[in-house]
Amino acid sequence: MTLLTFLLGLALGIGVGLWLQHRTKQQLKQTLELLPANSTSNSFPLESRLRGAIAQANQQRLVLEDQLNAIQSLFQVAPVGYLQVDEDNHLIWCNQQARQLLQIDRWEPGQIRLLLEVVRSYELDQLIEKTRKQQQSMSQEWVFHPACMDGAAMSEVRSLTLRAYGWPLANGQVGVFLENRQPLIELSESRNQWVSDLAHELRTPLTSIRLVAEALQGRVNPPESRWVNQLLQEINRLIDLIQNWLELSHLEQDPNKSLTYKSLDLNSLIQSAWQRLEPLAEQKDLHLAYRGPDTLPIKADESRLIQVFLNLLDNSIKHSPPEGLIRVEVTTSTQADPMEKALMQIDIIDEGAGFSGNDLPRVFERLYRGDASRYRQPTSENVTTLGRSSGSGLGLAIVQQIVQAHGGTVNAKNHPETGGAWLQIQLPCN
Repeated sequence: MTLLTFLLGLALGIGVGLWLQHRTKQQLKQTLELLPANSTSNSFPLESRLRGAIAQANQQRLVLEDQLNAIQSLFQVAPVGYLQVDEDNHLIWCNQQARQLLQIDRWEPGQIRLLLEVVRSYELDQLIEKTRKQQQSMSQEWVFHPACMDGAAMSEVRSLTLRAYGWPLANGQVGVFLENRQPLIELSESRNQWVSDLAHELRTPLTSIRLVAEALQGRVNPPESRWVNQLLQEINRLIDLIQNWLELSHLEQDPNKSLTYKSLDLNSLIQSAWQRLEPLAEQKDLHLAYRGPDTLPIKADESRLIQVFLNLLDNSIKHSPPEGLIRVEVTTSTQADPMEKALMQIDIIDEGAGFSGNDLPRVFERLYRGDASRYRQPTSENVTTLGRSSGSGLGLAIVQQIVQAHGGTVNAKNHPETGGAWLQIQLPCN
């Protein structure tokens, strides 16, 4: 009985063992079927093939980890900041430059925290959303004000002008490169301040020289008097240049105090500017073609906005061919975001030679004069009496500063139909 029991137990144990071995082989076979076809060989047992596949996968993982570590090490010493977020805007990784620029000190790799929790920047969050939505590279420049919880240290916290470039990645992730623009801004401000100080110092002696030239103008007889007249014209041009530079600097430093807002009609402003320039337009038989609302209310500084249209229309008159047409088209549009204001767009288009490709990116820079055919034409007396410089390289810079002070933007391009200059202004509707 004992022998029989032993044999039955032995048989049962062998059966269970064979069944477990069969099940294990089936599971291994199913696992191997999931592996790539070229990673298996029928000449080896399943266990050996499985061990080889696992070793190969581990080797690939180590290679990928080495590549990832190399990339992260490279980003750590890069002169620009970099951060990466997942599809839910959780911060995945950032380099040391990004930590310094954004002052990230409450996050460590492996933590699951929203980017907005560690970096209080609406502009950065908006850039990431736009990049993810449009699935293309986007850029944004803004002044970043770091959050400060310590009131005593608040005076030491410095704001930075940052430019960020968003790049869409797989699975809804977004990578962001950060560039610190503050040194360039400070250098530009220092340069502009130096020139403004110099302009202040030059204004007084130039005024004295002009008084002397005006006194000589009535005492010198022809033909020598033409030299005095030319001297007086050059002195006036220098004084206008200095005045325009000081005006531009004042607008840039404190635009709100430089503007006096009141309710105006945009169409009336455009027509008023054209009437003042009409004697110049008649010399070339030029006409203004206005298309837009008969009345369009706007809250703006009247003298400044007229100055914008005087500068732009004067440029169009100077560079348009005889018997040409200058088009001014005004349209209004609503924004997709209900929190944003509606915009009015003013397009000023001429039929001249337009801007060269090299000049377009720089036409709004101070003192920049590009193509001689567009920027170095002589100034007529009528234009000089309007208090605007010609060929100084400040006209479009002043236009841009005035438009930006009103909360708008201005862009320069060439019109695809006429081939001439196309200045496009966008202002917020009131």
